[in-house]
Amino acid sequence: MFKSGFVNIIGKPNVGKSSLLNALLGEKLCIISPKVQTTRHRIKAFYTTDTMQIIFSDTPGILDPKYKLQECMKEFIDEALEDADIIIYLTTVEENVEIPNFLINAEVPVILVINKIDLLKNQQELEHLVSEWKKKLPHAPIVAISALLRANLDTLMKVIEELLPEHPPYFNSEELSDKNIRFFVSEFIREKIFLLYKQEIPYSTEVVIDSFIEEENLTKIFATIYVLRESQKAIIIGEKGKAIKELGIEARQEIEKFLQTKVYLELRVKVLKNWRNDIKWLKRLGYIQK
Repeated sequence: MFKSGFVNIIGKPNVGKSSLLNALLGEKLCIISPKVQTTRHRIKAFYTTDTMQIIFSDTPGILDPKYKLQECMKEFIDEALEDADIIIYLTTVEENVEIPNFLINAEVPVILVINKIDLLKNQQELEHLVSEWKKKLPHAPIVAISALLRANLDTLMKVIEELLPEHPPYFNSEELSDKNIRFFVSEFIREKIFLLYKQEIPYSTEVVIDSFIEEENLTKIFATIYVLRESQKAIIIGEKGKAIKELGIEARQEIEKFLQTKVYLELRVKVLKNWRNDIKWLKRLGYIQK
């Protein structure tokens, strides 16, 4: 008996969806930063054993769209809810005990996962929190974890396996994701932008891989960082190019870990006004599939 299904991780911004997925996979596929809305795409990642295949989905955090890009991000969430075999609703010990409307009438099993239990002082606090959530979702299994410390992930995987439907694998066992290498490389560059720059800069940028050349002992990558305004371009580059040099070094080191090879990375910055509301560009960047 083989089990296979789509397990979609949904939650508010900054609850640790990407951290949880990386921890479950034992490999960094999703970028992470302390800023909200770091995740923009729906990323599918495949976990395959001899008895099951889980197609995990990491999605943007639940949001109220303010421009076209965010509308696309919300559509990724809606899509994940539609094709889910199991919904993981991820919350944290810091979040209010509130149930989104889409969980109330969910037609597939829901697992409530409480993250960041390492922040609690004692077991009594956890027991009280679980009790409060149980009142809201009486039929849902509740698993308390710490993605950071990898605590109770085995328990979560067992619960998922129990709820998975019987089905042949959807994807080849050698595949790890539906996204290609260029996508992950661009995401690692964007992650460093989120970590190194402040205020609106990370939200105004998009990264496009222009060229990806694999040689015997070196991969050459040329990428463009698009921003909304000239002033943002100046901030990305920094005085005498110091900021973009630091960005390039940190991104290159992350990419080398991922590709397991030496990397030459060249970054340039261009202004693309209003790209977040430009349908043509959003299609090119993969936010609009239809």
